[in-house]
Amino acid sequence: MKYYIIAGEASGDLHGSNLMKAIHKEDTQADIRFWGGDLMQAAGGKLVKHYKALAFMGFAEVLFNLKTILNNISFCKKDILEFQPDVLIFIDYPGFNMRIAKWAKTQNIPTHYYISPQIWAWKENRIKDIKRDFDQLYVILPFEKDFYEKKHHFPVEFVGHPLIDAIHNRKKVDELTFRKEHQLDERPIIALLPGSRKQEISKLLHEMLAMVDDFPDYQFVIAGAPGQDFDFYQQFLTNKAVHFISNKTYDLLSVAHAALVTSGTATLETALFKVPEVVCYKGNWISYQIAKRIITLKYISLVNLIMDEEVVTELIQGDCNSKKIKIELSKILETDYRKKLIEKYDQLEEKLGGEGASSKVAKLIVRQIS
Repeated sequence: MKYYIIAGEASGDLHGSNLMKAIHKEDTQADIRFWGGDLMQAAGGKLVKHYKALAFMGFAEVLFNLKTILNNISFCKKDILEFQPDVLIFIDYPGFNMRIAKWAKTQNIPTHYYISPQIWAWKENRIKDIKRDFDQLYVILPFEKDFYEKKHHFPVEFVGHPLIDAIHNRKKVDELTFRKEHQLDERPIIALLPGSRKQEISKLLHEMLAMVDDFPDYQFVIAGAPGQDFDFYQQFLTNKAVHFISNKTYDLLSVAHAALVTSGTATLETALFKVPEVVCYKGNWISYQIAKRIITLKYISLVNLIMDEEVVTELIQGDCNSKKIKIELSKILETDYRKKLIEKYDQLEEKLGGEGASSKVAKLIVRQIS
């Protein structure tokens, strides 16, 4: 069978790669063409366009890059028609994917959405488009099933969170070897995860790096995003005491003592590695002003949203400054505070379900199109 997969971000590349591996197990003759990244390319198939050419964050950034986005949409439609897939699989990235899905339904191409858009956060009226344009929806957060089925009467499949698979199945890291390879000393590591897009890195990394001189008993390591080159980070690396490790975020989290993390999937990843964290967010001023008026959620981090309580501290926009980051970072370095936080992380993992999300989705897709 022929599969066309569209993932537009680093997290989508990760989950897409695991899904592709699972599809190949279910369908040994699978012909996969995709938009994604290096991980998906390594899983086998034909890469059409890399996600780093698609990453535009926030209302203002989308507006400024509208021509490029429209050109990508037009190219994608043409490429799908030429490939003639048996199924289209969308992974998150709703602004782009929902446009393609609407068109795909007019072409009678089966549409499956893995990692559904967060319409429970904003744009709930998108439920009409989802009901119209998608044949199957696979959700990964426990509260999403009730949201779709009980509130909107749209059947979905809760498959568990694919991050559990990604983390449990990764190759284990030997900490001594890791430290030696990256010239790290014996001090505890504080990981800095400023995001995957240039806009958010530029906003957050400066504030995070302001902590270095205040915590001399720790060493700070920046997690370089897979979609960004080292040259971009160099403008921030004026402090020689800071280390930089590219494209090895999971390895870094597996040996980290604490972390400063931008909002998004990384907050959940950090929690699943049982690393105490402070969540930081600072966006474009215009985008933030618009967002805070239309998003009514109590929290911005997945950890707090899933637990429905403030498990990790969130420092947003004006509160995301060096003074407050220092206070909160000091807290998560305290033994008693850390113990309570990690207990909450254990409860979080239980809520997310067990392993096997990618395998479940692959089996469901292959079964429905065969």
